[in-house]
Amino acid sequence: MDGNDMGKCPVMHGGLTESGTSVTSWWPNALNLDILHQHDSKTNPMGSDFDYAEEVKKLDFDAVKADVTALMTDNQDWWPADWGHYGGLMIRMSWHAAGTYRLADGRGGAGTGNVRFAPLNSWPDNGNLDKARRLLWPVKKKYGNRLSWADLIILAGTVAYESMGLKTYGFAFGRADIWHPEKDTYWGAEKEWLAPSDNRYGDVAKPDTMENPLAAVQMGLIYVNPEGVNGQPDPLKTAAQVRETFARMAMDDEETAALTCGGHTVGKAHGNGDAATLGAEPEGADVETQGLGWVNPNLGGKATNAITSGIEGAWTTNPTQWDMGYFKLLFGYEWELTKSPAGAWQWQPVDIKEEDMPVDTTDTSKRVMPMMTDADMAMKMDPTYRAICEKFMADEAYFSDTFARAWFKLTHRDMGPKARYIGPDVPGEDLIWQDPIPAGPTGYDVAAVKARIADSGLSLSDMVNTAWDSARTYRGSDMRGGANGARIRLAPQKDWEGNEPERLARVLGVLEPIANESGASLADVIVLAGNVGVEQAAKAAGFDVEVPFHPGRGDATAEMTDAASFDVLEPLADGFRNWAKQDYVVSPEEMLLDRAQLMGLTAHEMTALIGGMRVMGTNHGGTAHGVFTDDVGALSTDFFTTLTDMGYKWEPAGSGTYNIVDRKSGETKHTATRVDLVFGSNSILRAYAEVYAQDDNAEKFVKDFVAAWSKVMEADRFDLT
Repeated sequence: MDGNDMGKCPVMHGGLTESGTSVTSWWPNALNLDILHQHDSKTNPMGSDFDYAEEVKKLDFDAVKADVTALMTDNQDWWPADWGHYGGLMIRMSWHAAGTYRLADGRGGAGTGNVRFAPLNSWPDNGNLDKARRLLWPVKKKYGNRLSWADLIILAGTVAYESMGLKTYGFAFGRADIWHPEKDTYWGAEKEWLAPSDNRYGDVAKPDTMENPLAAVQMGLIYVNPEGVNGQPDPLKTAAQVRETFARMAMDDEETAALTCGGHTVGKAHGNGDAATLGAEPEGADVETQGLGWVNPNLGGKATNAITSGIEGAWTTNPTQWDMGYFKLLFGYEWELTKSPAGAWQWQPVDIKEEDMPVDTTDTSKRVMPMMTDADMAMKMDPTYRAICEKFMADEAYFSDTFARAWFKLTHRDMGPKARYIGPDVPGEDLIWQDPIPAGPTGYDVAAVKARIADSGLSLSDMVNTAWDSARTYRGSDMRGGANGARIRLAPQKDWEGNEPERLARVLGVLEPIANESGASLADVIVLAGNVGVEQAAKAAGFDVEVPFHPGRGDATAEMTDAASFDVLEPLADGFRNWAKQDYVVSPEEMLLDRAQLMGLTAHEMTALIGGMRVMGTNHGGTAHGVFTDDVGALSTDFFTTLTDMGYKWEPAGSGTYNIVDRKSGETKHTATRVDLVFGSNSILRAYAEVYAQDDNAEKFVKDFVAAWSKVMEADRFDLT
């Protein structure tokens, strides 16, 4: 061996770590399709045949709860519990897993166990929650594949409350784990943890100007800064941020107050030491830390000496008991600003009685000062929150019930409909935030309904567009929306610009009598109409196909629909129908990817749908952009053959449109948008487009389109799984 080669590393330094240069980092403005394939089957060790919903049903649910309950007081030397009870830690773990949920795009939440991975596992606000998950490992190890991390993380917090005296509202199993971080979720543009929140707002003094879809006020926080806006105490300003942030997480004022007060009825904050001495977060720590982060040199950083938020102290006299102690201290004393040993702003009571002080977490012979955060003081000083707290103080049972319901909503909001709930503790009550839908009829004659639709006089675009607009609201982030329920006929959806209200009302006027007279639900008839249109388009292209269909969708009523919460599902752009409500800073093709990912589509499914919908003539408002065919209505490959034909050149035409010009004659043959042309300009999307442009793939295209169409139409059919 040449001596010059000795000791050389066989791989490029940094090439296999996050610091290494990836292919796409050379061209940061290139369209990144990774979001469509972020949970590729190759990341999943369980195999394609594994069905968690079926496996979890085999659990001994009582045994699992008993083991988790026992764990609460099974003190471990490597990470001792505060007051010998892990309840506060487990509740915080559950809360912070669920609390990333945001209503705007449905992303975040606890439904996938994503908190196990970066960046969430290393957020400053999640400090030491890595220890909570390690404490749970014996339970996960024991029950294995039948108990997901996602379920266990939420179960632990719920059981913790029960073990401390709260009658909880219920619990549902059914969350399946992911196996790779969701790196493409947008958590903010900041490049450093806890950067001032000003950049997230048009005006930081106006919380409603926070950038959408964000909810947390700073990078690395779950909700608001506990010290105050940008770390400056002012309870009334903090109250305004609390209100906006919790609203973006689907909570009203009463739920927000209940969660704040009930969340701080137990446990404590940790800031008894110098935060600057802490080691790196889990993703930044070296291998000898065993995957744990925030190593604390001060007596191991355990219990009394732990540092997490930097705020130090308990909120109540008895932090391991569910009681009314939070209100007793908050409203029973005056409070003054002080700083924790770690240097964080917090509030302490003036002239507190010794018997109202909690005992030290490890030395129960010593009493220590309680504290409140700026958000807690907001509950006292904001008039609306104060009135709610006074109502709670007057009725302990009402407070406990309100909190239990809000906790259930917090920890289940991203699970979708009750059809996904599993286990003996699923509440029987239908809650409006679950978007309830009654079961639909299945015994009608499907063929007869399709025949009536075909003879109704509706155009192919009428049928396809109405079905698409009904189904496209589905988002896999929180399993909301979709065609089931036929909410497209209700407010607010019936009035959305993207749904073309006049056309929609006309089409529904034709389909509703068919539903009424056939015994089918309108939701089923809408989907069947779209299927009829697709089958007609395939036949016009020379292929006889039958689009898969399963009856049983129900029709929701206005009383079952929280109209305000459906506002966030309104499409602001739909690249599949070549439409945008207005010009946005984000490019049309990026908005297309976001919509496709929420609908659960892969890149090739998205490609097939775009090409098929263009040639069927389904553009919003009937525009001709991207309709690269002279045979509109036939499910042909013309979109792709035109797109890849070098006999044409593309010329900007202004306002985001382009002319497709014949190179020889100079004649403009077609017009297009960026969404159309990206399938010919982006190297990955062009590769898919070329597949469908090949002479031997006309039949494959029809089959792929039908499969993708059916996937969209049935994405919300959890009753079929």
